[in-house]
Amino acid sequence: MKLEDLGYNKSFEVYRKENNLTEFEIGRVIAEHKERYIVKTEKGECEAEITGNLRFSAHNREDFPAVGDWVALISYDTEQAIIHKVFPRFSMLSRQAVGQYGEIQIIAANIDFAFVVQAVDRDFNINRLERYLTICYSSRVIPIVVLTKTDLVDRERIHEIIKSIKQRHHKISVLAISNITQQGYTDLKSIIEKGKTYCMLGSSGVGKSTLSNNLSGKEIMKTGNISDSTNKGKHITSHRELIILESGGILIDNPGMREVGITDTTDGLDTTFDQITRLSENCKFGDCKHVNETGCAVIEALENGELDKNAYDNYLKMEREKAHFQSTVVEKRKKDKEFGKMVRNFKKDKKKLSDKH
Repeated sequence: MKLEDLGYNKSFEVYRKENNLTEFEIGRVIAEHKERYIVKTEKGECEAEITGNLRFSAHNREDFPAVGDWVALISYDTEQAIIHKVFPRFSMLSRQAVGQYGEIQIIAANIDFAFVVQAVDRDFNINRLERYLTICYSSRVIPIVVLTKTDLVDRERIHEIIKSIKQRHHKISVLAISNITQQGYTDLKSIIEKGKTYCMLGSSGVGKSTLSNNLSGKEIMKTGNISDSTNKGKHITSHRELIILESGGILIDNPGMREVGITDTTDGLDTTFDQITRLSENCKFGDCKHVNETGCAVIEALENGELDKNAYDNYLKMEREKAHFQSTVVEKRKKDKEFGKMVRNFKKDKKKLSDKH
């Protein structure tokens, strides 16, 4: 296997040469298990951990390797290695870390396309879909909506769901498939390009793992059904893993996500709700919040029926969430800075006392 089969390209090679990494082995992280990584190289797979220096210099979780990352490593036997450096990412899918104040959780790195998977029988929720779209657009990843379990509903329901998506996001690609009959798989497989990396996004129980198994032609991921008692998906896939498909495409499956907190620091939200973005250009005030301001073109479009009320409500909710997350990040950085200053002062005072004695 060549590195190009894993998605390696000229830009990574340029970085390798410019940073004097030609003596290191190059590989891609294909799985992560609590800061221990499985890395695939031209020679095969090995287990790796990061150097103490890399751990010490890391400012936050984003500085650690993630599934999809390219790394320079030193092998000290056929199955063990040390990761020396993480290559810069051209994209990084992330969300708010569940239960962690102001922290980001990396979903996957160096992704070209994301399959946003939702089941049409009972999981479909367009507001949640817009969260996934925002995550993708924030990371410069192209989203493709994949509707699963089409064998469980009639064609009228499928057309109804596709129409509802297209009304709010007319440019998005939507594919409807059945993991049981594999209807729609031909269209899905036809868009998978050799050397490109695709990531699965979606809740538990929507059929991501079954889809991965069917695309790869072998059972790589364990699968499970929706719980009848809770109507929620069971967590089957417990970690991220990278799979190379027979077509040459590269697929990353992910654990199901019940919480999809956005961390948008770019224009992901504006891209998802591009109609609101376009309308806001005609608002009277440049800092218009589109809530109750005079001369708001967004509110005007809402009142005359030009703008979907549900899309507007979801936009405001996510905009508030984005602002709150950004404020918690700023607050956390301030506290970290104050703590660092306190530690430095403590060390200085301790040294002064030591010098006196």
